[in-house]
Amino acid sequence: MAVRHRLIKTSPETVWAVLADGTRYGEWVVGTVDSRPVRGQWPQVDAALKYQVRLGPARLTNQTIVRNREEGSLLELEAHAGFLGTARIAIELRPWGEHCLVIVDEHPLQGAGGMLHNMAVETFIQLRHRAMLARLAKVCEADAEGERRRRAARRAAGVPRTGGGHA
Repeated sequence: MAVRHRLIKTSPETVWAVLADGTRYGEWVVGTVDSRPVRGQWPQVDAALKYQVRLGPARLTNQTIVRNREEGSLLELEAHAGFLGTARIAIELRPWGEHCLVIVDEHPLQGAGGMLHNMAVETFIQLRHRAMLARLAKVCEADAEGERRRRAARRAAGVPRTGGGHA
């Protein structure tokens, strides 16, 4: 099974916000473009995203379904990859000091992907996860930095903070 982790230098809440936005799937999932929710409210259980995957000049339309979730800490997905079959992908978020430890665990469920699963495929999945986690870190850390800058600009402009001001 392909298990990989990465420490992302932002809060688990920031990482969850990216995972919970189905329209941003293509920003961090390697090879994916044009993601869009097609069923339910992402990332609720049974919600689905449809997207395209580039394999050289070819584009395949695939779908991913939420099978399990724990708000802010776990997202378990079933990825449907056409003739390759399906895979389970679990993304776990753990607070790690002020940062977030992200653990991705993927393994085939059905179809050719499971029958062809070997060390070469495992190596490919590990490389893809390394790239995917790097992209996720870049997106999340950029979002966190943007939010820090917006807060600093509001403070500099004298805009009061929301939620519990003085009378």
